Amino acid sequence: MTVVDLSHTIEPNMPVYPGTQPPLFTEACSFEQHGFIEKKITMYSHTGTHIDAPAHMIAGAKTLDQLPADHFIGKAALLDVTSINRQTIEVRDIEPYRDLLEDIEFVLLRTDWSERWRTEGYYTGYPVLSRDTALWLGAFRLKGVGIDAISVDEPDSRDSPIHKILLRRDMILIENLTNLRTLPDDKFTLCCFPLKIDQADGSPVRAIALFPSGRSY
Repeated sequence: MTVVDLSHTIEPNMPVYPGTQPPLFTEACSFEQHGFIEKKITMYSHTGTHIDAPAHMIAGAKTLDQLPADHFIGKAALLDVTSINRQTIEVRDIEPYRDLLEDIEFVLLRTDWSERWRTEGYYTGYPVLSRDTALWLGAFRLKGVGIDAISVDEPDSRDSPIHKILLRRDMILIENLTNLRTLPDDKFTLCCFPLKIDQADGSPVRAIALFPSGRSY
């Protein structure tokens, strides 16, 4: 079995969504004083590779702890949109995947924007779904949609329409994925378990993909 890590490392001074603060790491306990080490970590719930819960933007919707554990694991497929030379992903760009979408639970959008991680270019210009494309995807029985960019909405969006279209369908959104270029072009298993936090609007995750070793792709 091959295991691919799809997560960025959480660390001080890491890229975060503009307007939020990077994680703060404090040495709470040391070998010298306590005989063991322990860190105090202060961070936003949407730090690094993370999940958005429906409640993140939809009043009264489910938080992550209200979703069953099996909502965070399932059959997934990669939708390669790296050849698109515009910022908006249209229905025609992913319609060829229709048959595949009927038999999976997660869609991961490969834009290769993660290659800009730690650069100013990471925060702007990344591809996003059009409203029509989000509505089209929302018609499938998906547990979630992921992307290797900082958001599923444009950086200057005020009403976050793509978030809301998908979150209203009880989907989770997985943002800041990485290493998508190493995934097979057919189905694989995605695991993206959040911390079980009370009333969680979001949570960092250690997202991984699983598929049989030796598979050609």
